[in-house]
Amino acid sequence: MKSVKDMVAAANAAVDHAPASEVMALHGQDGVTFVDLRDPRELEREGMIPGAFHCPRGMLEFWIDPQSPYAKPQFQSGNRFVFYCASGWRSALSAQVAQDMGLENVSHITDGFGGWKNAGGPIGEKPAKKA
Repeated sequence: MKSVKDMVAAANAAVDHAPASEVMALHGQDGVTFVDLRDPRELEREGMIPGAFHCPRGMLEFWIDPQSPYAKPQFQSGNRFVFYCASGWRSALSAQVAQDMGLENVSHITDGFGGWKNAGGPIGEKPAKKA
């Protein structure tokens, strides 16, 4: 059986990644979309990177695929995508899946939201759902 650790290592070998301290320079730049893959409860508890697009990990493939009834226009934007989760494991796997599905210019934060907080990155509240 292949371990999660092995899968994350393989994903990191296939996709761009950097620690939060290096990725912070991209925050707020035009053409860059930060994608938060964490569970909604994590966002409510800890907040999120301001301006990030929330895509629960379980919906990623469905939201990326333009042929899916669940496709989201954010993934058709041509932007650079910076994926993140709590610690960099889900985001590594997600970045690899996104790249395999044809998204270009995909990377992830190696040390996740925890690294972002430790590096002093801005944190905002989870945006309220639109009625």
